[in-house]
Amino acid sequence: MLDQFIYGAPVCGVLLLAIVAISVSALSFAPQLIQNNLFRPYWMPRRNQYYTLVTSAFIHADYGHLLFNALTLWSFGVALERVIGSPRFFVLYVVGLLASGFGTYFKQRKNPDYACLGASGAILAVLFASIVYFPTQSIYVLPLPVPIPAPLYAVGFLAYTWYAARNPRGRINHDAHMDGALAGLAFVALTDFGAYWRLWQLL
Repeated sequence: MLDQFIYGAPVCGVLLLAIVAISVSALSFAPQLIQNNLFRPYWMPRRNQYYTLVTSAFIHADYGHLLFNALTLWSFGVALERVIGSPRFFVLYVVGLLASGFGTYFKQRKNPDYACLGASGAILAVLFASIVYFPTQSIYVLPLPVPIPAPLYAVGFLAYTWYAARNPRGRINHDAHMDGALAGLAFVALTDFGAYWRLWQLL
């Protein structure tokens, strides 16, 4: 049954299974996975923990965050991979992951207390690339009861994230969200600029 869900999107399927399996393991019975793979920009070069730039994106701090990211990746990643192909989708995901990771590193590299987890940066790259390719889709944002047109959501999200990153509250890494989203938009511009022309014609 799962193969029908991800038919034509093997990269998205493997990523989704890996994220869910590793995150559930860490949250349920292997908490050491969380501690060993936290992305700590200050300590990364000092302790040679460069691997956490990647491994931290396969673990989530709670089930709510995991559920949101998994649903987003599945909802937008499968259709996008079918359109742009598996190799490009894989590169897009990696670009989003690294862009958000390095962005976080440069902002937090002098903060020894900072640590983060999650695949949000990479998944937002997928989401925003998907908005370019499927601009007529709508996105639900709880608790709003009505769908939001994808281009309007993109503008609103970037505006909110820009504000939230400059007025941080709580544990959300808004800079990683912004970096991932912009990486997704830039990736499409560099690899298929015609998608923006098609987007413009539909607006």
